[in-house]
Amino acid sequence: MQQKIDSDPRRETWREALFNRRMLICIFTGFSSGLPLYLLLNLLPAWLRTEGVDLKAIALFALVQFPYTWKFLWSPLLDRYALPWLGRRRGWMFAMHVALIASIAALGFLDPKHQIWTIAYLCAVVAFFSASLDIAMDAYRRELLPDAELGLGNSFYVNAYRISSLVPGSLALILADRMPWSSVFVITALFLLPGLAMALVVSEPAATAAAPRTLRDAVVEPFREFVTRSGWRHALLILAFIFLFKLGDSMATALATPFYLEMGFTKTEIGIVAKNAGLWASVAGGMLGGLWMVKLGINRGLWIFGVAQMVPILGFAWLTTLGNPDLRALGVVIALEALGAGLGTVAYVAFIARTTDPRFTATQFALFTSLSAVPRTLINAATGWIVAQIGWFDFFLLCTALALPGMALLLRVAPWGGGVQEQPRP
Repeated sequence: MQQKIDSDPRRETWREALFNRRMLICIFTGFSSGLPLYLLLNLLPAWLRTEGVDLKAIALFALVQFPYTWKFLWSPLLDRYALPWLGRRRGWMFAMHVALIASIAALGFLDPKHQIWTIAYLCAVVAFFSASLDIAMDAYRRELLPDAELGLGNSFYVNAYRISSLVPGSLALILADRMPWSSVFVITALFLLPGLAMALVVSEPAATAAAPRTLRDAVVEPFREFVTRSGWRHALLILAFIFLFKLGDSMATALATPFYLEMGFTKTEIGIVAKNAGLWASVAGGMLGGLWMVKLGINRGLWIFGVAQMVPILGFAWLTTLGNPDLRALGVVIALEALGAGLGTVAYVAFIARTTDPRFTATQFALFTSLSAVPRTLINAATGWIVAQIGWFDFFLLCTALALPGMALLLRVAPWGGGVQEQPRP
């Protein structure tokens, strides 16, 4: 069925979209989604290192993040089956919150020196519960938001996701200097209670489609629907776009801290300027992007924000040409890159959400977001080798060039002036 892009019976103003209950729900889902991942990325390595665990062993803990990449394999189960309380989406959201609170709190009662394998297994369990929570909450958010609010709603989600990093990455580390690790992990886990309460008080989205009749339908039909919607060639173009749109930006920041150090900046300067400029500029980008997309729509947002996330990569190349470390220049370049990345991420996530069919939200959303994580988990692993071969200046030029194919695909998957685009059939 053909319909206008981002069509809506009555176009909302940004004020109407901003001040409604759906935006608050997006904040809660973003915070609960981000906190477990940042715990694995930030708090876990700090804990293990302070307890004397070898750096090589700590590096291997990155493997516990694989559930985030492979979550589409069990997402059909969450589409097909509902737990016997709260509904199909809310039931899984509630159960995964409870499981995460219990498993994260349990981590702090283990001894890294004598129970390292138990910790590894439990971290894998935390990642599995977290990825499963993402499946349920992504589906819930997509079914909750009308198309006109996908950009703004996902901007709230993305910003809350990023801000959640302050709990395991900052607050928990401060608390660790003042209390036992067991208390730190319990307190960190309790920050998931607002999300748990949200699952209890909200209602199932009115747009929630009926569950697939069989498990086979839940596994096969989402992929069949996606391929047959506009043909397998267009389906491949969409998958290629999802893979490529954030590739250049992701690669450019994969080795950010080592790059800053090689440019002559101190760890204190990096901690104060780089990290703060990056976080709050990306939050600002996400917020502004969501507001602008209420008027622009998803397609035009992808074009404008795609350019905004690509051009600042050249700022890193410019930094390599400076004779001496310039703290002001570093802050400006990082802020511009983070602002552009925040803008691009909002449009990108909104596009992924719009591409899903309401009947198979959990499975298709999990497939698309899993694909989007591949550059971060696999291709970025080669960035160190690339820099060693061509140097930092040429590396950032390469990252800029790698952003161009994703932009070119917009001509087919999200044309600026196309006016008509096939949407998932209800």
